[in-house]
Amino acid sequence: MQAIHITAPLNSEAIQNLKAGEQVLLSGELYTGRDAAHKRMFELLDENKPLPFEVSGQAIYYAGACPAPPGRVIGSAGPTTSARMDKYSPRLIALGLKVMVGKGERGEAVIEAIKEHKGIYLSAVGGAGALISLCVLRSELIAFPDLGTEAIYKLTVKELPLVVAVDCKGGSIWTTRLNR
Repeated sequence: MQAIHITAPLNSEAIQNLKAGEQVLLSGELYTGRDAAHKRMFELLDENKPLPFEVSGQAIYYAGACPAPPGRVIGSAGPTTSARMDKYSPRLIALGLKVMVGKGERGEAVIEAIKEHKGIYLSAVGGAGALISLCVLRSELIAFPDLGTEAIYKLTVKELPLVVAVDCKGGSIWTTRLNR
């Protein structure tokens, strides 16, 4: 199967033809964010304060990048379990978040939000953090430095290998696999 090249940030038109199970190579910019960063972002939203970055049209990578070893842009940058962000995702998707990158299945509320707002969920290979870090060209601390590896970073990536796990119509690699 030939991988499809896509560039973030993405809009609804850019992802509408991607189907669950397709391989993609993502280039461009995405933001890291795990549990602690999502909790902080929700506190800001609840206080009617601006988020550290404009989420509309953006991609969030559920990863906590390790510190960079000498001569490298970033340390290991593997995905974390996406279901841990399920309680936060529908609200962010409604605010315009287009792409989520992580590992593992997503809950029904997230899939419904993806369908309603034309988003997409891409899956990275768990356990391949060192390999994934080779796709990172640049890393910039954006917010919450006190969270350490769970702070929000803006990453510039080139040809990050991913799989469309949930497409904008709700097709899923898990339900597709079950229907074969």
